[in-house]
Amino acid sequence: MNWEKNVRKVEPYIPGEQPKRQNIIKLNTNECPYPPAPGVKAALERIQYENFRLYPDANITELSSELAKYYHVNKEQVFVGVGSDDVLAMAFLTFFNSDKPVLFPDITYAFYDVWAELYGIPYKQIPLTDDFTIKSEDYFGENGGIVITNPNAPTGIYKEIGEIEEIIKANPDVVVIVDEAYVDFGGQSCIPLVEKYDNLLVVQTFSKSRSMAGMRIGFAVGQEKIIGYLQDAKFSFNSYTMNQPALAVGVESVRDDAYFKETVGKIINTRERMKVEFKKLGFEMTDSMTNFLFVTHPKVAAADIFNAAREEGIFLRYWNKPRINNYLRITIGTDEEMDTLIDFLKKYLA
Repeated sequence: MNWEKNVRKVEPYIPGEQPKRQNIIKLNTNECPYPPAPGVKAALERIQYENFRLYPDANITELSSELAKYYHVNKEQVFVGVGSDDVLAMAFLTFFNSDKPVLFPDITYAFYDVWAELYGIPYKQIPLTDDFTIKSEDYFGENGGIVITNPNAPTGIYKEIGEIEEIIKANPDVVVIVDEAYVDFGGQSCIPLVEKYDNLLVVQTFSKSRSMAGMRIGFAVGQEKIIGYLQDAKFSFNSYTMNQPALAVGVESVRDDAYFKETVGKIINTRERMKVEFKKLGFEMTDSMTNFLFVTHPKVAAADIFNAAREEGIFLRYWNKPRINNYLRITIGTDEEMDTLIDFLKKYLA
């Protein structure tokens, strides 16, 4: 067993449960409750399976061009990967190589410390304030890089773009990554800032607002130099990261902007309605600007609600972790799904 001493041992990220039961309400993994754009279905129907014998476009030309046009940047400023997890992991590997710690919040996306451990990157988790907000000045000291999720997860709290810019401006010598997985649900993207800051990398995903978690598409936007370094790392790791169907449907998703905005609008409307309903039931929550709510009840333990809802076939997200072990993260589903959840809670809390 001497070989085991050379194994890179890490504690892996644990994704939300993917239940196999039928007829459930799945509100635990922040998937979109609505289907992708109609053009996505049409694109799948056009795909010729015999072409699967050929490698996909390693440069992801068409999708990168479509994203560049949508976000008003050059194609060379776009990097596409297998979900934003792939993009973020590649960014950690590429940009965080100093002996100084990378900074990110203590309550945020749980994959950051996993990648840091995997790659041997020193890191420091900066505590959020008591109301779960990020203090910009906590990120002004010496460091090896910064990662900010905005809006943050699982808290759902959005930090104004001017405050994010303060962090970028204070750290010109390191790469600042802004993970915008949820920005379409109410925030302002930092993508316009990439023209001002060559150390900024903005990462987004198709998994939430574009209804395509199952296709695994993520992307980053930055200046050409920073994207070039990412591309060099990618082609040193895996030249063909994206499969043919994902590339085809990704293009159609970006093109159908009207459907995209309609879907996002429905989720926002349901979210705001649910904030009112949850408050009526005595819940306290952050002012989420995402496709989920982050709630706690002062009289009933979150773990108890989580287990009781699960028994009823309603799946929520719960972490038994410091500071958030009495909170639930609840994905915004359809109006019908959310009404069913509210009806259950009314009976359970009575």
